[in-house]
Amino acid sequence: MPVWNATVANLTLMALGSSAPEILLSVIGTVQDIEALPSKLGPSTIVGSASFNLLVISGLSIIAVGDTPKKIFDVGVFAVTSIFSMWAYIWLFLTLKDISEDIIETWEAWLTLVFFFMLIIFSYVADKVNAFFEDKKKTNEEKFEAERAAEINIKKNQLRTMAKEKGEALIIEIA
Repeated sequence: MPVWNATVANLTLMALGSSAPEILLSVIGTVQDIEALPSKLGPSTIVGSASFNLLVISGLSIIAVGDTPKKIFDVGVFAVTSIFSMWAYIWLFLTLKDISEDIIETWEAWLTLVFFFMLIIFSYVADKVNAFFEDKKKTNEEKFEAERAAEINIKKNQLRTMAKEKGEALIIEIA
């Protein structure tokens, strides 16, 4: 049993690793002059980078594969991350324009962090549900194969019995 889940790794380590320069830029800009209003460069860079990764990189990756049909293996995780991605942009708009007019308050920051952990938990659960149904489907396929093999053995035995009773030449001619 693996210690680390690939979905959780993608949503945490890969996301943090790809966004670390933008996050660091925003933190450094804020810490340099803590009393002043922070620059809009940091959040804009983070949003721009995330949008670029979501739209352009995904699109180019799909085009690069060619004309072969594409299939999403785990639709549940895809749906969870898609919904949370849309919610993230809506939440960003709400916090910056509607709720507190260009100022992020402490409760908004904590709630954003809670949303992140909700994303991780829901994605993990969706991944586990998909794995359960894949295992169940695989088990049903294995059962079907076993039943089919038993049927084939029964038919072979019937043919052998008929061959002994009526002669092999007749059975070969019928087959």
